[in-house]
Amino acid sequence: MQEDDKYKNKVSKNIRKLRKQNKYSQEYLAELIDRTREHVNRLETGKETIGFPTFIRLAQIFKVSLDELAGFEKE
Repeated sequence: MQEDDKYKNKVSKNIRKLRKQNKYSQEYLAELIDRTREHVNRLETGKETIGFPTFIRLAQIFKVSLDELAGFEKE
């Protein structure tokens, strides 16, 4: 269970970081992934688990790999 929380925290932080780097509001990102601003907020705070289709879409929007979005370090 602790490993799941660690993963969720990394993904949440990366979504927020990438959104801010791209200067997207939560509302704009929500439009891009066809969700609500509240949903984006819950993803960024770790209160919501991200579904795989949304995970893929976010990687495409931010132009990062799935590994990068998940917070895995390159070796």
